[in-house]
Amino acid sequence: MQPALAFKNIGIISRPRRSNLSEVVPPLLKWLDGRGIRVAYDQETAGSVTKPSDGRTREHVAAASDLLLVLGGDGTLLAAARVAAPKGIPILPINMGSLGFLTSFMLEELYPALEDILSGNLTISERVMLHVELQRNGKSLDKQSVLNEVVINKGALARMIEIELIIDNDFVCRYRADGLIVASPTGSTAYSLSAGGPIVHPTVESFIITPICPHTLSDRPVVVRDTAIIEMRLSAGTESVFLTLDGQKGIPLQATDRVRISRAHEKLKLIQTPNKSYFEILRNKLKWGEA
Repeated sequence: MQPALAFKNIGIISRPRRSNLSEVVPPLLKWLDGRGIRVAYDQETAGSVTKPSDGRTREHVAAASDLLLVLGGDGTLLAAARVAAPKGIPILPINMGSLGFLTSFMLEELYPALEDILSGNLTISERVMLHVELQRNGKSLDKQSVLNEVVINKGALARMIEIELIIDNDFVCRYRADGLIVASPTGSTAYSLSAGGPIVHPTVESFIITPICPHTLSDRPVVVRDTAIIEMRLSAGTESVFLTLDGQKGIPLQATDRVRISRAHEKLKLIQTPNKSYFEILRNKLKWGEA
């Protein structure tokens, strides 16, 4: 349980093209206004109200907010995390998507959750993020912080690629595979899980390295401490190869490129429902124990 926080400015970030946003957002804005809360919302949310010109970029919404309310699925939350974490803004995730490992509040829990939060009754889980840097010819091309995973993967028609893995300047191995995933504990239930990686509790200080369809069956997922510096280098088969960040941004790679991954300085503050444990969410989402 966290100490009481004053949330006078709330930002709303929504999943694009959700048909029921027009039913959810207008009464929500009225509810917040009745409690003296100033609201900023993104351009996706603006499409569901009568003043779409009031919509802002997500960066502007985060800058004007003490709390971000995310209406959507895990993809919407991943996008919101990139603007919220650097500013230390907590996120209240409301599931309007499908599976939703991270968006643990259901739509019917929206107003009770807001009542609790505004009264200072909230539980925050701090999630480690990945800092990724793309280097080309000794120069830094791009730097980002992501919540779930960093992936090097081949295009649909490309041949198997070779990726060298180096951890703390120590050569580990050369993977021949369709790709390689480096995930945070939060991301262990995303792409890494689909590729055969383990489920890791969010409090475990670790990174998960999972090969995608490796040529050698003995190439298995590896878990290391999150203090490690991980480097991936392309060694062969560089046509149609991409660096993918949280499944939302893709960057074409070249043969000389290096991808360095470390623990980000910032953490994501994710508000959780006190009535559902991590394992209860897993049981429900993964249908554990059901026939």
